[in-house]
Amino acid sequence: MPVRVTRREADEELVFAPAGAPGAVMRTLTEDDIECGAALPPLRIDVTSVNVLSAAPEGMDDRRAQSEDPGARDDFLNILTTMGLVERYVTDWAGPEALIRSINVRLGVPAYAGDTLIFNGTVAAYEAGEVTVEVRGTVGLGDHATGTVRLHLPR
Repeated sequence: MPVRVTRREADEELVFAPAGAPGAVMRTLTEDDIECGAALPPLRIDVTSVNVLSAAPEGMDDRRAQSEDPGARDDFLNILTTMGLVERYVTDWAGPEALIRSINVRLGVPAYAGDTLIFNGTVAAYEAGEVTVEVRGTVGLGDHATGTVRLHLPR
């Protein structure tokens, strides 16, 4: 995967990000770019067995074998993967120097392999360099994840 490297001025750390990620900006947003109520561009993610199992905790294959319901669908995204996707969605929009301050997500319906997960977001608040984004990730069954991400933009 091609990688883009930038240096974060605030603390001189290097930031690594996928080059050309869908929706990613090459610069960090500034207060002039932020408008309360503005929608973030949507992000579509095809949930595949590969991305479910590659992030699954050890023993997930054993869970299916031990399930009381042999027809149960166990191939769904776990909470850690969902949290990472929420963070990716917001930081791809905000840029490489944006710092996540908090992520508060509530899980809903499972996102199974074969689903399409669509993230949408709205700028809910902006004050003194702090942006709050409301995020919703949906699949065919309904809301997979809803919540807020608070991040800091450099001045």
